[in-house]
Amino acid sequence: MNFPLYIAKRYLFSKSSNNTINIITAIATIGVIIGTMALFIVLSGFSGLKAFSLGFLKTSDPDFKISPVKGKSFQFTEQLQSIINNQKGIAQYTKVIEERAFFEFKNKTHLANIKGVEENYTKVNNVDTAIVVGNWINFDLPDNAVIGNGISNKLSMGINDYLEPLKIYVPKPGSGYVKSLDSDISLINVQPVGIFALTEELDRKFVFLPIELAQILLSYESNQISAIEVKVSDLNSRENIIEELQSSLGNDFKIQTREQLNAVFYKMLNTENLASYLIFTLILIIALFNVIGALIMMIFDKKNNLKTLYNLGTSVSEIRKIFVLQGFLLSFFGLLIGLLLGIVLVFSQQQFGFFMITQNLPFPVEFRFKNVLIVFFTILILGFIASKIASSRITKKVVE
Repeated sequence: MNFPLYIAKRYLFSKSSNNTINIITAIATIGVIIGTMALFIVLSGFSGLKAFSLGFLKTSDPDFKISPVKGKSFQFTEQLQSIINNQKGIAQYTKVIEERAFFEFKNKTHLANIKGVEENYTKVNNVDTAIVVGNWINFDLPDNAVIGNGISNKLSMGINDYLEPLKIYVPKPGSGYVKSLDSDISLINVQPVGIFALTEELDRKFVFLPIELAQILLSYESNQISAIEVKVSDLNSRENIIEELQSSLGNDFKIQTREQLNAVFYKMLNTENLASYLIFTLILIIALFNVIGALIMMIFDKKNNLKTLYNLGTSVSEIRKIFVLQGFLLSFFGLLIGLLLGIVLVFSQQQFGFFMITQNLPFPVEFRFKNVLIVFFTILILGFIASKIASSRITKKVVE
């Protein structure tokens, strides 16, 4: 057996004659356990929050979106339709119209976006599952719409108010400065039949209405649209589909994935995750000072033993290695216990929901093997550095 490892194990698992050192070692071990458990739980919590937040984006945004490079709209020609229909891997696609608009209800106003959608829109995006009041658009009825919860609150409006419609205004194309509401502004009246709730931003941003109604409001032609939203059969093959489709469409169109459409949101989530990791790593570094202290106390406690080992022919570097291995083993066993407890707590939260955000919504956590690896290597590296720092106190003068 490796001699330094053998001695390190003996020092780690045998009690010292000095009870203070035993207490300090126990505190150091508990610190590693708690630090490991806390770091893993925090990373799992942010993974859960990320998955929870991205679930809303998967409801509201397509796998990818085709839009014009120049201008706000384009003609959905037979050639374009043929290209999309012949592209393998596309499960569904739907045409949409998006435009900024001015909304008015009972002298209250709000600036948001209209989104004209086709009847098959919910086969690409599951926005209808986010309806909290009323129903999704009924395409058999004229002039009905679905509004965001934020818009509903802003305008103090509900649904099916047949005495007062929601008024939507947009400037007519090419009108320049607005001189007259009658000549320069397009207006339609719609009846909200449903309210959806996703995220605060989306709830204040969109009003969904039939695409034909949006075309009337914007004075678009029957085949004039803003974008095409696409759902793929297999998300793993999305990049290949986009590459082939972009080649067929040419430079007049751009294709953006869900991640690209929400680049700021993804960046924010990743930044928060990194910040949390760095903060808890700093806490771990402070906790590992206990390991350094415990090893230094052990060095002075075993000073006579170390002199004996040196006189028997053990080199100073081998004696240092003993305490490097001891600190590494202490960190390693603390890591294993902390990870085990953290994993148990994460799965318990998933199963039983001990911690709640609201009365009916448990705090989301997600077990990821990636987080296990991050915590594993973080603790081992920091534990090794702490052990090297402590063992550097051993010099030839100490053991002679």
